[in-house]
Amino acid sequence: MPHTRSSHGLLAIYPHITSRDRQLMTLLDHHQVLTTDHITRLFFHAPRTARHRLAELLALELVDRFRFARTGGGTDPYHWVLGHAGQRFQAASRGEPEPSARAASQRISRLSANPRLHHLLIVNEFFVRLGEHARRHDGADLVRWWSEQQATQFKSSKAAINPDGHGLWSRGGQMAGFWLEADTGTEPLTRVVGKLDGYRRFNTDSGPRYPVLFWLASSTREEHLHRLLRAEPGGVTTVTATQDTNPAEAVWLPADGSGRVTLEQLPSFHGHNTPSNPNYVEGVLHLGQ
Repeated sequence: MPHTRSSHGLLAIYPHITSRDRQLMTLLDHHQVLTTDHITRLFFHAPRTARHRLAELLALELVDRFRFARTGGGTDPYHWVLGHAGQRFQAASRGEPEPSARAASQRISRLSANPRLHHLLIVNEFFVRLGEHARRHDGADLVRWWSEQQATQFKSSKAAINPDGHGLWSRGGQMAGFWLEADTGTEPLTRVVGKLDGYRRFNTDSGPRYPVLFWLASSTREEHLHRLLRAEPGGVTTVTATQDTNPAEAVWLPADGSGRVTLEQLPSFHGHNTPSNPNYVEGVLHLGQ
């Protein structure tokens, strides 16, 4: 049988793409970069199996990778991104024009050189820990993992918020939403606390009222931040934890220092049914991806 045009290019790859591959490409599309360790913990049972499958996806140009040299010798783990075919596939899934090979290459180059890459990896590590915990524990679920860009879907006439990420976490029949502020340890804590002004104004509108999670680089940073939080006015729930903990456990310390709690124990209001609240789809509360 002669080949038709549909048997070439991207369509010819389809028989090799599994549902797990599609989930991975969607995550890379939304969250830009994941390490080999991230991908293994989210999707595989053994590192060797993960490396083998990633090598196959690399050969298909569905993913690409880069890594950097370490000071003192050695290299960092591979950082995985969408390859040209992967970017084309995701664009087609959204009904958008497919990028050229040059545009796809430029996207990868810009990401690899982005000075905020380290911060992005910290944010993604937070959600990977939640996803890994849910994978290994019945009754727990990372219902929603939204990037900084996706979180801009929440609109307010009174204030703009720009969280590093947004999520919905469920366990034991309890669900909580949250805004994530991930700390690299380099920003003055007064500036960190200053972000709460926008959340306070946002909370006076009809949208959701979620706690703000400060995920901090060290226990010293956490202690110093709490001194500042105690002087802040109310209007928004704030909790803190350090990056050496599992965010799915009872590690979150409220601003009043009353004792560490789990995410699902935090107060969470999903907002009213308005066009600016993406929690509602056609007037119905829809808490999902």
